[in-house]
Amino acid sequence: MASSPTVQYVSDCFIKPLYDSEESKKPVYLSSWDLAMLSFQYIQKGLLFTKPSSFQLDPLLQKLKASLSITLVHFYPLAGRFKTLKQENPPLYTVFIDCVNSPGARFIHANLDSTVTDILSPKDVPLVVQSFFDHDRAINHDGHDLSLLTIQLTELIDGVFIGCSVNHAVADGSSFWHFFNSFSEVFKANNGQKQSIPISKSPNFNHWFPEGHSPIINLPYTHHDQFTSRHEAPNMRERFFHFSAESLKKLKAKANQEFNSNTNKISSLQALSAHMWRCITRVRKFPSDQMTSCGMLVNNRARLDPPLPENYFGNCIQTVRRNASVGILLENNLGWAAWELHQAVVNHKNKEIREWVEKLECGVVYQLGSFCDPCSIVIGSSPRFDMYGNEFGFGKGVALRSGYAHKFDGKVSLYEGIEGDGNMDLEVCLLPHFMASLETDKEFMDSLSS
Repeated sequence: MASSPTVQYVSDCFIKPLYDSEESKKPVYLSSWDLAMLSFQYIQKGLLFTKPSSFQLDPLLQKLKASLSITLVHFYPLAGRFKTLKQENPPLYTVFIDCVNSPGARFIHANLDSTVTDILSPKDVPLVVQSFFDHDRAINHDGHDLSLLTIQLTELIDGVFIGCSVNHAVADGSSFWHFFNSFSEVFKANNGQKQSIPISKSPNFNHWFPEGHSPIINLPYTHHDQFTSRHEAPNMRERFFHFSAESLKKLKAKANQEFNSNTNKISSLQALSAHMWRCITRVRKFPSDQMTSCGMLVNNRARLDPPLPENYFGNCIQTVRRNASVGILLENNLGWAAWELHQAVVNHKNKEIREWVEKLECGVVYQLGSFCDPCSIVIGSSPRFDMYGNEFGFGKGVALRSGYAHKFDGKVSLYEGIEGDGNMDLEVCLLPHFMASLETDKEFMDSLSS
């Protein structure tokens, strides 16, 4: 049996901002939201494109590198490295971004002897996709030695994959796509000039700290071994499922009708999340008294009072969660579960956020292993991010894919559908026998078609 092709690395280099600003020479101190992510993994997302007939590799590589250098003028912390500041008297331990003493962001050129069809035609996402990204299995604390940002171009026989990995202690999903959108914007505007190119939305690096708090957060540790761990995901299947705008409209209508025929407060995203919670819980066949939960990642920027700007660059996310026994969840209908999630979202306000930040400032660092409850699901990413608007001379991408990071049994990521107009693609990770059961679950499979 012939072995599957593997990614071959051709070259790599480091890219610095085209020029330094006065701001880029200062240390960037991390907020408690950022520091809490030091033991999580990098964000790894990218787009697959088909090659045009006029494709030329060398000019593309040069333009990507030049555009990255220009983009980093605006996003200079991504060219830095972490540094730990320690002192004994008075005791101090904190991590910050050193934007000066760093070789820059990393750029990788790689090849794969496969076609676009080889990547997209299998039912499950091929394992080789994990090699389209740098920082495989790295944790964010590794950003002391590893780049905080890597762009990897992997050339296929008839396509190109542009993968982006960003340190999750520096950026959340909103900030990740802010950078990627800006990188694409600069690429499209770059006519070969070696000068700054303005972007439509400049990042705001004024990290948020509660009133009266120092920007230097003292962690209660003396060594990183005390707050870092590495999570190895089990053998899973990873599949994409497509929900049309029409099928999502039906799910939303069903959830609202079942809960209260006079309400329309349950959103499509809440209805879909509740639907996945119920379907995955049903195929897992746990005892009725087993507790389960659905966690949803929410953006705190607009929820704070006063709100943070949309272009706030850093981590500003939190998980809201609802719990229920398997019996209660499945005995009740979709409307009940969706309303539970709706309540979790609407009750997540300024007071709750600030109370959580107070806990984080005591030195909380999330551990991915404890985040992965095999009886629950977690909904991540967002279809609101502009994913397919990113173009690099090939026209619109044909698919979005992600790397190894943050994958566990029950992880569901929501992406913008390639057609736009309210479509969604779901990336679902489950143990093989649970995925096989989901594929034969009538309620779930029927919901995929309009």
